[in-house]
Amino acid sequence: MRDEPLRNLKGIGEKTEKLFAKVGVATLRQLLHYYPREYDQYTAPVPLQNLRTGTKCAVQGRITHSPSVKGNTRKSVILLELTEGTARLQLTWFNMPFLRSTLKKGASYVFRGKVQEKSGRLVMEQPEIFTLGAYDEMISHLQPVYGLTKGLTNKMVVRAVRQIFEDRALEQEYLPEEIRRENGLCEINFAVEQIHFPDNMEMLRKARKRLVFDEFFFFLLAMRQLKERTEDIRNAFPIHAVWATEEVIENLPFPLTRAQMRVWNEIENDLKSTTRMARLVQGDVGSGKTVLAFLAMILTAENGYQSALMVPTEVLARQHYDSLCELLENNHLTDYRPRLLTGSTTAKEKREIYQELADGSCRMVIGTHALIQEKVQYQNLALVITDEQHRFGVRQRTALAEKGEPPNVLVMSATPIPRTLAIILYGDLSISVIDELPAKRLPIKNCVVNTGYRPNAYRFIQRQVDQGRQAYVICPMVEESEGMDAENVLDYAERLKQVLPDKICVRYLHGKMKPAEKNEIMEQFARNEIQVLVSTTVVEVGVNVPNATVMMVENAERFGLAQLHQLRGRVGRGEHQSYCIFVQGTSDEGTMKRLDILNHSNDGFYIANEDLKLRGSGDLLGTRQSGEMEFALADIFRDSEELVKASQSAAKLLAEDPELEEPGHELLREALTEFAAFEEHDIGI
Repeated sequence: MRDEPLRNLKGIGEKTEKLFAKVGVATLRQLLHYYPREYDQYTAPVPLQNLRTGTKCAVQGRITHSPSVKGNTRKSVILLELTEGTARLQLTWFNMPFLRSTLKKGASYVFRGKVQEKSGRLVMEQPEIFTLGAYDEMISHLQPVYGLTKGLTNKMVVRAVRQIFEDRALEQEYLPEEIRRENGLCEINFAVEQIHFPDNMEMLRKARKRLVFDEFFFFLLAMRQLKERTEDIRNAFPIHAVWATEEVIENLPFPLTRAQMRVWNEIENDLKSTTRMARLVQGDVGSGKTVLAFLAMILTAENGYQSALMVPTEVLARQHYDSLCELLENNHLTDYRPRLLTGSTTAKEKREIYQELADGSCRMVIGTHALIQEKVQYQNLALVITDEQHRFGVRQRTALAEKGEPPNVLVMSATPIPRTLAIILYGDLSISVIDELPAKRLPIKNCVVNTGYRPNAYRFIQRQVDQGRQAYVICPMVEESEGMDAENVLDYAERLKQVLPDKICVRYLHGKMKPAEKNEIMEQFARNEIQVLVSTTVVEVGVNVPNATVMMVENAERFGLAQLHQLRGRVGRGEHQSYCIFVQGTSDEGTMKRLDILNHSNDGFYIANEDLKLRGSGDLLGTRQSGEMEFALADIFRDSEELVKASQSAAKLLAEDPELEEPGHELLREALTEFAAFEEHDIGI
């Protein structure tokens, strides 16, 4: 059942199938793992006099007069006013003329939507309509809300998921009874059904706990098995210290910090060791990890071997390549023949690069996933570096390592994970931390504001652009989506074009654009041909633009603090003072308190820990802190307790049965294989 195409469901034709494909769902398995983004809870109707602007709620009212209709049948507006004493609320529907006959005079209904203030009066636009009986049944129920795309409605997703539960056979339980009992975990089919359609908050909590545990457990099993295969492997590439790296350090336009020097010594000692290097370098945004990667590549090349640096985006690959070439040229290191290999490299260039890598004349290559294609063969690949690790899956992390003799591995991450969690997640790696920022870096000035501050923010952005600077504006959504009240990139970019002078070039960027289009936009921004870039979080691992001095994040409450900190790291990279404006789309005091942490510190480790303390591990429906590892449900910070439990269970199981060959582990072994294949598919290998 799990691998059945989506088309096998009733009501899923070619058109609907394409809409689901846009959100990454092509099979029944993927649909079951397409978990709700949040849950809508239907609460008791609110008296009109208690309504607050900006809140979503339900009101009950009796229709005392027929609705009025403005416009024609193609573009109509239905208006209805509810009154309760002196309190009034205007209900407005667009292009729904049939409501005039549906809403009966004298009947009572419940209307549910967002309360807004327009021209001094309270308004609810496009509210849902319920009979009193129907709404009573909805009260206290949790309704799933899915991530959508234009044309795909929440009802379509709900209908498709329900059909799977109604028509398909259930899955056999694969977790051993002992593990479930020790960790207090519910049965898998119960968990999957309740995560989509929870009976109540307690059932949702149980379902999420089980699925989070499974995500961590399978990930850690895969990692531990990988560690068993790669631990204590001899270093097949004997490396000796060289003067070239010392001279490069001397000639840098800035001195390395004490933390950078400490970590560089750890990397150098690893490379000179008789056992293969496997090291994670953690460093906050802007801490100077890249230069250490370049030094490791130079040391490797000086010893006659090849190195490869893999990054998640073409634009970032190009930027790293240009920086490396400049560094080599400034130090008269001209024999390494560095090359850039990405998806958009021409066929002719690819053939040349393949040949140079195969014969060893190219000792350094920087690129994207193109580095791990089957056609790419290396003569003596001694060092593999992956940058921005959280964008790569486990398989990608090791795919380069399978190109010949096992190379030394260096992983760079800007996500501030506490050491205790990092040891669990990166069990196959030694850990280094760059815990110091370059001395000349000006601290970013931060502010947390409400939506009323926007006009001031736009004027500030305009002044910065007038001074030659650039700005990012981050929105949580690509386009307007049913049932989700948040800013989207497409509409916001159009709005900014109206607000800002014509001389300021405003463009948008999001993950659904074609790679060539995304690259072109980022390159234009890097060249200052675009002054204001409206984007989703796709810029989180984007190009380095020292000239960008403003980061404005809309609906900041929808992001985890660690992710907001990561986004903030896109500015403050040049000599100019930089600013970050976090716009809160809700008046919730708890959210304001959480976001205020960003005002007090630019230290990613401090922020991650404070966020965890404030929200606690039990914050079920809170925003994800980080995109690290890209789990579907699990958050390594919020779910740290489950991570520790899963780690202990995985270690105990593998100690008793390393290959999962004992009777009773067959289903678990199959599920692990399925997990690996699913992850592989999801990350595009």
